[in-house]
Amino acid sequence: MKTKMKSRTKKVLVLSVMVVLLVATGVLNFVLNDKLTNASDNVNGGIDNNVTQTFFAAARSDREATRESEFLWLDAIVKSEASSESAKAEAEQQKMLLIKRMEQELKLETTIKGKGFEEAIVTIGDGGISVVVGKAELTKEEANQVLATVVGELSCDPNTVKVIPYV
Repeated sequence: MKTKMKSRTKKVLVLSVMVVLLVATGVLNFVLNDKLTNASDNVNGGIDNNVTQTFFAAARSDREATRESEFLWLDAIVKSEASSESAKAEAEQQKMLLIKRMEQELKLETTIKGKGFEEAIVTIGDGGISVVVGKAELTKEEANQVLATVVGELSCDPNTVKVIPYV
């Protein structure tokens, strides 16, 4: 009975922490977007640039919040006494995969920006890779440049990569 109570308490604690992190992410997103909006208005006075920056900031914030939640769930599995050894091993593998994807996404975003694109966000998932670049329209050469960068870095099938313009 005591271990059941401990297990329930742990679950409630993990869930409470996740809710607090989610609320904190929302507040941070609101505050940072507000500051970004004010800074953009003061510097550029342009709405298009502001919308683009806000989109990319929100996308990054959402991705980070989702990843944080995934890490919390995986940590709960690893630390739970009720989890089997195979479940713990699988959770550890998933954590390592997430870390690898995060590093690859950051490296690709930096590389794509270095090729002259104002903004980029890369999301690597099981179903493929999405690359959103901060440009209203992409020429065939620009799309191929982004595609070649992703395929070269990840050694993946080009058919799994989606390059999406955004403004």
